[in-house]
Amino acid sequence: MRITDWAILFTALFFPFFILLAIHAGNITDAAFVETKYTAGLRTALQDGAEMLNINESQAYEAGYGSMKRFRADKERALEAFSRTIYMNMGISEDIQAQAALWWYIPALAVVDYDGYYIYAMQSYINADGEEVIRHTWSPKIPYAYNDDEGNSIHFTLDNEVEAYNRSTGLWYSGLQTELEGKTGIELLDKPGTFEEVRRISIVHAIQDDLAYYIGRHNELALRNGISYTFSLPVIEQEEWVNTVNDIGMMAFVQGIPIGDRYYNNYAFGGGRLVKNPVYFGGVDSNTGLKYYYRDTCSFPYDKQEAFSTRKEAAAAGYREKSCMNSGMID
Repeated sequence: MRITDWAILFTALFFPFFILLAIHAGNITDAAFVETKYTAGLRTALQDGAEMLNINESQAYEAGYGSMKRFRADKERALEAFSRTIYMNMGISEDIQAQAALWWYIPALAVVDYDGYYIYAMQSYINADGEEVIRHTWSPKIPYAYNDDEGNSIHFTLDNEVEAYNRSTGLWYSGLQTELEGKTGIELLDKPGTFEEVRRISIVHAIQDDLAYYIGRHNELALRNGISYTFSLPVIEQEEWVNTVNDIGMMAFVQGIPIGDRYYNNYAFGGGRLVKNPVYFGGVDSNTGLKYYYRDTCSFPYDKQEAFSTRKEAAAAGYREKSCMNSGMID
């Protein structure tokens, strides 16, 4: 055969594979872009929700001199802000059906409060008409509870204030660990270093266990709704968990959203403390295609792609700084 015949044969045999590879590469690029938008939307929604945790209608609920962490987390306002922002970033602000569908891919959302936590997850119950209703609802507040080997009970908080029960004496105690040291007969309260370690680990494990439980239950309900994806609590570094329970905050898990031939899975943690580090958004100017980062207090008509905690992170991701001087906001 002549060289041209071989070329024609080669083209005929491998051309379809080249087409498939090109299509697959295009799908990967499109999927990566969608994933980036979803991630930016999730992080922004979590930040908006967490910021609402410390907005209270009564001054009595605000943080006092005793502890900067002791104020009531307003979970309803946080949920409202989270929902509003994620709907907007997903482009479904006006689509009620799409909003309802999205929640099937949010197996759990949690709010970390000062003395306990709430989990917002799919629940099944029978209404007054005897019909089964499936929808997301808040759990009751779950305390940060711990039982030692002697049967004593301790309710932790996000700082060193505790409520403790001595099983042998039947007495309750409440106050700061430093104030109760040597007065309760409970060994853990007499060891400040061990107390702090056990407090953090107990809070993290309690939240992890309940999230795993509710996400596992979500699988059963989702399967009945035609969603075959297996939801599970993602593997998260212990250090990230510990940092998350340092102040009141919010966490959300998004899983199983189909994107091409794969699924979008992610999670986000957000703190609601009054003193917060600045947030920088990374956005793209649709007119020029240039990438800029700017403070969250600025207002620019850019397509938000990512969120960063420092200027360095934003610059490393390829964004150039945009001053807020021309945005009409305070930099």
